[in-house]
Amino acid sequence: MSTMLLDRRGQSTPVQWWDLFRMELTNWRWSWRSSVLQGTITPLFSLLALGFFARDSGREALLYVVTGNIVVSLLFGAMTSVESRVSWLRFQGGLDYIATLPVRHSAFVLAMVAAFLLLSLPSVIVTATVGPLLLGAPVHIHPLILLVIPACTAPLAGVGAALGMTGRTQQQSGNLRFLLTLVMTALGPVIVPPDKLPGFMMFLGHFSPATYAASALRQVMVGPVTARLALDMLVLCAVTAVSMAWVGWRMGRREE
Repeated sequence: MSTMLLDRRGQSTPVQWWDLFRMELTNWRWSWRSSVLQGTITPLFSLLALGFFARDSGREALLYVVTGNIVVSLLFGAMTSVESRVSWLRFQGGLDYIATLPVRHSAFVLAMVAAFLLLSLPSVIVTATVGPLLLGAPVHIHPLILLVIPACTAPLAGVGAALGMTGRTQQQSGNLRFLLTLVMTALGPVIVPPDKLPGFMMFLGHFSPATYAASALRQVMVGPVTARLALDMLVLCAVTAVSMAWVGWRMGRREE
């Protein structure tokens, strides 16, 4: 695979991304079945557990549980996957090798995200279809969900890469990622409706990508789709662009 990548000098980013994407998929060839099974069952049980406590709060609270669980699975699942992969490569010496390859470093991170998204689709489908039926809170899927789901996956991938590249140990990177997941999930109306949150948490939620991902997903799953969706998508794309630019800069420094 590395020979193929070396032969790609001068090729476009999509071509490089495709090669890297196939390389990432090979890393899952032995464990993809267990990963898909775990990724499907865990969010569903979490949804049912949270739905049990939210059942008395009405249909809106149940819908927040459904969409919030999908956001956590996509947004923070991608961050976890990238952080774990980058951290492992870093301490095994593989990250220095990849940094010397003639490929765009942002394409490397996006390839990891795409591989994770492919493996997480069963979880998203089960949570979005079976979950609402079990909780008695039917949803109405809008076609724009095909754009929203990838947009909800990429923003924190760069953050995951940053944690993997800067933590002193693999354990420290994982702990920081777990803490960040808890904080960003709690801030803003991600799983909990806005009327159940204190004002300061709502305010701080404006600085969390999870708030915008949850808003976008609720609009395409529950409705109605409004002009707010454009703002949500713009923020998610901006966070993705900034984080990927940082990853490219940081990995470029490893070549020096």
